[in-house]
Amino acid sequence: MIVNKLRDRREKKMNQTEKTEDWTQEGLAKRLGVTRQTIISMEKGTYNPSLVLAFKIAHQFGVAIEEIFEYRDDNDES
Repeated sequence: MIVNKLRDRREKKMNQTEKTEDWTQEGLAKRLGVTRQTIISMEKGTYNPSLVLAFKIAHQFGVAIEEIFEYRDDNDES
């Protein structure tokens, strides 16, 4: 299972900048070349991005992929 912190990161960026439209679902989607629905689905956890898209997202936030996406084995109890 992939757990992501995309929504938390995006909302934090919106609160830290005056240009909030850059960090809306639509703004992020445009910069990544995906639809707003893709961002919504990732935030809900119903869609896992490709590795390329995960790298693009991490690059937009200036962080490593692991700071946004985390893999958890379904057998893990944590």
